Order: sequence, then C-alpha cells, then structure tokens
Amino acid sequence: MTVTLIAALIGLALVDSTSFGTLLIPIWLLLAPGRLRAGRIAVYLATVATFYFGVGILLVLGADAALSALSSIDIPPVPLRIGQLILGALVIALSYRLEARAAQRAGSPGKIQLWRSRTMSGAGSAASLMKLALVAAALEVATMLPYLAAVSLLAHADLAWHLIGIMLAAYCIVMTLPAIALALARLAAHQQVDPFLRRINEWLSRNSAKALGWTVGGIGIGIVLNAAIALAFDQA
Repeated sequence: MTVTLIAALIGLALVDSTSFGTLLIPIWLLLAPGRLRAGRIAVYLATVATFYFGVGILLVLGADAALSALSSIDIPPVPLRIGQLILGALVIALSYRLEARAAQRAGSPGKIQLWRSRTMSGAGSAASLMKLALVAAALEVATMLPYLAAVSLLAHADLAWHLIGIMLAAYCIVMTLPAIALALARLAAHQQVDPFLRRINEWLSRNSAKALGWTVGGIGIGIVLNAAIALAFDQA
C-alpha cells in the first residue's frame, strides 16, 4: 500500500461525496423544517455507506475473477482496439442520455419533497428512510464512476483481503464526511447554516445533470483516444 494509492482513494471518495445520494438528498433532509433528527440522518448515511461497501466487495470479487479469465484469452491487438473504440463511442453516447435523464429528474422536485416529508416527518419510520437510501444508491450504481475507479485500483494493488475490506470501509466513511459535517453544523448553528445549505442545494440541482454528462463523456473520450493512439502505434 502506497501513499499515492491512499491519496487517490481519498480524492475519489471526496468526489463521490458530492453525488445525488451522498450529498444532495442529505441536504434536502437537513432542510426539513423543525428540529433536526440526527438519528435519521445517521441511518440514511449508514445505509448508503453499507450499500456501497457491499457493492465494492462484490466488484472486487468480480474483478479478480474477470482478470483471471482474461489472462488466459489471446485477443489480437487490432480487433481489441477496434472494440475499445466502439466501447468509447457508446460511453460518449451514454453520457448524453444520462445527462438528459438526470435533467428530467431534477425538474421533478415534487417526488423529492415527498421523499423528504415521508422520512423526516413523525409518521415516517427508520425502515422507510433506509428504503430511500437504498433506492438512491441503487440509482447511482451505473454511474458510480469514482467508486469503480477506486475498486479497480484496489483490485490491482495486490493487497490482502482484510486490507481491501478496511480500505473500502474507510472509503465509504470518507464519502459521507461532508454530509456528516453539514449535519453537525446544522445541529450547532441552525440559523447560520440554513442559507448555506440552500445555496449548495440550488447549485447541485442546477449542475448535477451537466456534471454527470461531462464526467461520463470524458471517460468515453479517454477510452477512444487510448484506443486510437494504440492503433496508430500498432500500425507504425
């Protein structure tokens, strides 16, 4: 385990901490009127972190099996690079679709308000809050790109299983730290923190769809460029 690996994981976790499920929904929950129910925020964040941790373990297991299988397959370089080009183009196309779908969700605040009222009102239960957390995390599975990058780093780091588990758990904790910090700040200074939370909420609502599209599209462009450069050198 190197300092570079740890720094990369922390950076990716902080990027993940700004996602829909790890920051936007917690901010909406924190903006609920009345006294903050700290236990409910804790249940929500713990559920999201546990979900991510479980997915990470499954991904590492799958990555290990996939690498073992791929190592025994001899694929000619040119068809492999052409397939990579096609994959990159598909990822770029997917970025536009994801951005459009995210923009549609952002334009439907009624559903989000319903989620908040159900989870933060006295009629709501811890079970309904956990369901909200699982739905939010599950919706992000296909776009948890920083987490996928982190899992890939751990899968290639040649670490013992217990260290991988510790690193994944630490990643999930770091990923929830901004939301935890905002919750503590609201508990300590409700009047002063609320305007700040509202500004964050408005900024994320305006830019989350665009940021998602640029992130996925950037990955697709990187795949295409890598394949094109490799093809150019293979043909040289």
